[in-house]
Amino acid sequence: MYVFDQGRILKESQVSVSIRNKGLNYGLGCIEGIRAFWNDRQNQLYIFRINEHYQRFHESGKTLHIQVPFSINNLIDWTIQLLRKNNFREDVYIRPICYKGANLIGPGLADPFNRVSMYCTKLEYKPKPALRVSISSWNRLGNNVIPPQAKSTGGYLNSALATTEAILNGFDEAIFLTDKGHVSEGPGENIFIIKNNKLITPPISDNILAGITRDTVIKIATNILKIPVYEQSLSRSEIYSSDEVFFTGTAIGIKPIITIDNRIIGKGTEGDTTKYLRLYYEDIVRGNNPSFLGYCTQVY
Repeated sequence: MYVFDQGRILKESQVSVSIRNKGLNYGLGCIEGIRAFWNDRQNQLYIFRINEHYQRFHESGKTLHIQVPFSINNLIDWTIQLLRKNNFREDVYIRPICYKGANLIGPGLADPFNRVSMYCTKLEYKPKPALRVSISSWNRLGNNVIPPQAKSTGGYLNSALATTEAILNGFDEAIFLTDKGHVSEGPGENIFIIKNNKLITPPISDNILAGITRDTVIKIATNILKIPVYEQSLSRSEIYSSDEVFFTGTAIGIKPIITIDNRIIGKGTEGDTTKYLRLYYEDIVRGNNPSFLGYCTQVY
């Protein structure tokens, strides 16, 4: 398997990180999660919204004082080369990471050595067709704690605690609340509800990541389904009484939620609107929808 590291494509066995690395020791890094989807009929691999992912990667680095030392165009070119080098002909998950490269004691962010690495892998994360979730006892990280709008490596400890708690309690995943009690998001997913023929999702100010799948769903709902979309704060009682609830995310795609805290959502199955959005999205990412081909970057 080949990986990218600091401007070179190398065999994975040739790349190492010191046990002294401060990015490893203190969680001083930012990441992205990008998907590429194989279209067997076209014999083509499509990377979904790669420009927007690397734009967010740069924004995360700027927010965290971990400036990404490669341009967006450079990163896109390296990603395509890496996928070709590995000859992927299946669905792929792409993980770029920019982290403090110095082998020093101390969690400071001022030193200028920011190292960029990237690997690709067959996506092993295949959640159930529908999820049973719980409200987490852990609050979502706040804007003045670790900014949730940046995909920080250290911030994912918050996600790991919530997911682990949910699984140990017999659920598939968790939903975070903010410190004010508003619904925020999942540990690695944005959340939407459908109620009274309206699509509602928490605003960025409720400590959520500006998800690229989230943005895609909003565009499909607005431009194709012609249903009203609202970004507004939600209470936990509002999601309990929703007609439909679903998660969105790069890894998870669009995934229906059928129970929350053992309360049945809607009819306890995937709702009609969620299903339409999910199937429409799955068609887009594989390059089968001419209206959205601008979102898809060909590898071969």
